[in-house]
Amino acid sequence: MQKNNQKILTSLLFAGQFIIECYDKNGRLKWRQTAKNGTTNQGLDYALDTVFGAETKPTWYVGLIRDDNFSALAAGDTMASHAGWEEGDEYKETARQEITFDAASGQEIANTTRCYFSINATETMKGAFLTNDNTKNGTAGKLLCTALFDSGDEAVVDGYILKVIYTVTAAAA
Repeated sequence: MQKNNQKILTSLLFAGQFIIECYDKNGRLKWRQTAKNGTTNQGLDYALDTVFGAETKPTWYVGLIRDDNFSALAAGDTMASHAGWEEGDEYKETARQEITFDAASGQEIANTTRCYFSINATETMKGAFLTNDNTKNGTAGKLLCTALFDSGDEAVVDGYILKVIYTVTAAAA
């Protein structure tokens, strides 16, 4: 497509959002939060390498962000270095939860099979992140994105279950 002998460039915009629901031990919904993610520099490079470079498609895992020692999320964060936040590890599962995406449709991709975290302690959660390493509290792997709850921090206690949905949309900008 050309206009006045110049190419018209179209930008590609990706937007990700976590939806996290918290249920008590009786299955009652306690709270529901959305968290629009910011992508890390490492995540942007990895996405480019996966789509256009030599990297193969990774398996993604969801992790939780807690309020302890929180100061900020940063574009320069990596799994090995994220001084402004800590991983929330107050759940029974021995690893971060794998997220399996359905086929893309309508410029959107999501996981209809939810990721579950069985909370086993009292904590305040701030948000979530995606990485390609499943090691709970691990520092290996690539940090794709981080996100804080849109409506503020949420308390969890032993017996709560967190269900996580992650959706990515793509659009020409």
